[in-house]
Amino acid sequence: MLQVTSVNVNGLRAAAKKGFVEWLAQTDADVVCLQEVRAEEAQLAEGVRAPEGWFTVHAPAAAKGRAGVALYTRREPDEVRTGFGAAEFDDSGRYVEADLPGVTVASLYLPSGEAGTPKQDEKYRFMDAFLPYLSELRARSAAAGREVVVCGDWNIAHQEADLKNWRGNRKNAGFLPEERAWLTRVYEEAEYVDVVRALHPDQEGPYSWWSYRGRAFDNDTGWRIDLLVATRGLADRAVKAYVERAASHEERWSDHAPVTAVFDL
Repeated sequence: MLQVTSVNVNGLRAAAKKGFVEWLAQTDADVVCLQEVRAEEAQLAEGVRAPEGWFTVHAPAAAKGRAGVALYTRREPDEVRTGFGAAEFDDSGRYVEADLPGVTVASLYLPSGEAGTPKQDEKYRFMDAFLPYLSELRARSAAAGREVVVCGDWNIAHQEADLKNWRGNRKNAGFLPEERAWLTRVYEEAEYVDVVRALHPDQEGPYSWWSYRGRAFDNDTGWRIDLLVATRGLADRAVKAYVERAASHEERWSDHAPVTAVFDL
């Protein structure tokens, strides 16, 4: 069995003070993919940077205090790669991947964007560069007899079932028609599978992000934007997928919840 968890920690130093360390100590995950770490390795306490029992790979952003992704694995990766060959984004702390036996696991933090601003233009440039890479990664991995799972904060809700207030967000970043169409291409052209949706085809959500504003968490007014996207061979072996939603607002250590999938290899 292979258990993979993805979570946007919304600042790893802050999350570590609010419960991340305790969560990591009790998780059964074989791989944990982190996004929005917002810290360089030297800024992290040793128990967070390299906790006992884990091999860690950190890919911070060149812009201090922004983005940042990481991978925590129970066994040492055979190879690690940062970025995906796009000069604009390779030092932006948004993508890192590691080869484990038979599987490549990646942590992705796709730009959030903001409709009608340069941030949205940046998001589209990232998407335009990342889609062909996903296709190339799948083909290269298939030729080597490997599967792939890209875990992370994709910052796009694909369908109406993926966010509570879809009517009010049709003109907002994260639910724009162009973004949703792009994610369809990831599934249809690049031939990847949304593991959680495949196992829960008729469910509203399960949501993985709730704003800290208002009572979004208490009312479950959330978005499902944290995805585990796998090649079809691996997705077919998924036996369970779920969101580790905190029991209460006070017990949250991020505005995102961990999303976990279990594969029977």
